[in-house]
Amino acid sequence: MNAQDARPLRIVVADDQASVREGLVLMLDLLPDIDVVGSAANGQQALDRVAEHRPDAILLDLHMPVLNGTEATRRLTAEHPEVAVVVLTTYADDTSVLETLRAGARAYLTKDADRLHIARTLHSAVAGLSVLDPRVQATLLAAASAPTAPPPGPDAAGRALPDGLTRREAEILTLMARGMTNAEIAAALFLSGNTVKTHINRVFTKTASRDRVAAIRYARDHGLD
Repeated sequence: MNAQDARPLRIVVADDQASVREGLVLMLDLLPDIDVVGSAANGQQALDRVAEHRPDAILLDLHMPVLNGTEATRRLTAEHPEVAVVVLTTYADDTSVLETLRAGARAYLTKDADRLHIARTLHSAVAGLSVLDPRVQATLLAAASAPTAPPPGPDAAGRALPDGLTRREAEILTLMARGMTNAEIAAALFLSGNTVKTHINRVFTKTASRDRVAAIRYARDHGLD
């Protein structure tokens, strides 16, 4: 048995919801192989607690104020590469998962995981292993098997775009003009459904389109189809 195995795992818990944070601290502290050395209510506090306590791992929510979980993960990985980042969140959409894993998280769990599963995941992450919740694995597999989006029209690819459209907005407008539904666009571009809706609403505003039909007409008029 090495020194790591001989002592409890030292962790920090970060979640902006006090009831969730306190519940996790209490629940995990009852385990003989876990020692919760600090807690944080936002991403910046998470960085501060890690710098202060030098834990083995941090259990981190994604959607927190001041500094969100993805950016906190990116900074933790850069500043404290020895600390394993384990995400525990309600969000299992492909955008959240991919961004956080790319930022350096070693594991990604959803909040329906029980305390023993969380504890095992923390130990595995500290040992250098990657662990993904089954729901997260299913999300990534679905994203990987989604059809590749056809290339956008010439304006989206090269020339200046009209009416202040961004490249992403023009890309989505092109796919709308090609008859793709919101769900199909989301799958093709590896975006969440809410993100696609937000972009489409911005397209409507910038192009003065009252509905999808008007936006598609605009796309054709401007060579974005």
